[in-house]
Amino acid sequence: MIATRAVLALPVVWAWAAWRVGLREMLGAPRPALAGAAVAGVLCYYVGTLFNFYALTLVDASVERVLLFSYPSIVVLLHSVLHRRLPTRRTVAALVLTYAGILMVVSGLDPAILRANLKGAGLVLVCALTFSVYYLASDRWTPRLGSITFTVAALTAATACLAVHALVRGSHEASPWNPDTTLLMLGLVVIGTVLPMLSMAEGVRRLGAQRAAVVSTIGPPTTIFLGAWLLGERLTAAQWAGVLLIVAGILVLEALRRRAPGPAPD
Repeated sequence: MIATRAVLALPVVWAWAAWRVGLREMLGAPRPALAGAAVAGVLCYYVGTLFNFYALTLVDASVERVLLFSYPSIVVLLHSVLHRRLPTRRTVAALVLTYAGILMVVSGLDPAILRANLKGAGLVLVCALTFSVYYLASDRWTPRLGSITFTVAALTAATACLAVHALVRGSHEASPWNPDTTLLMLGLVVIGTVLPMLSMAEGVRRLGAQRAAVVSTIGPPTTIFLGAWLLGERLTAAQWAGVLLIVAGILVLEALRRRAPGPAPD
């Protein structure tokens, strides 16, 4: 399903990129930067996606989405390690909020809930780690490629890996194509993949990456609402408190990042 969605969405993304940037400009981009974008895409959209979708067989979508949005805190930690800088006290406080929230979401302060969610939560956090690496890679290579070319290179490499993975592994449990599954796949491709990707790219262009990231924190609460409405998922009071802590930590981290001075030129 993941591979089919990616293969069907990729031509639409290429068409959009060709319209916005031009094929000649994209294909003439610096090769090292394209390779960096491709590696980042494979790590995030192939490795990370496989971990994430497998996690959804183990934990509720509400829990998965909240944990996935812990990636800004991982970005901060990785940035501190790479640049050998200790985070500020305010940043540490935001990280404490975020990881206290993660613990409460995963456990609900109940050992039974913790045991049930532990493996799935670990897989989601691995996915969040790959997303964080992708974010850092985009910071490095986007100035040379542009955001659209970087995204297209990343998605193309990841889609190739997903297609090969699906062909090699195969599946004996795939549902046959019928009108219902065709409509569901069409919805996943158009509504769940292409439109969000293009909307996010346009939002970043109009608002900037920082403000767009803050707005995107609506994702976890929206997923919780939809999970309760469509899937009958329910969070405990302690897990709701954890959601609020994670969102608070994200907002603090984004506010600190907006106020931070830009990096010195090389």
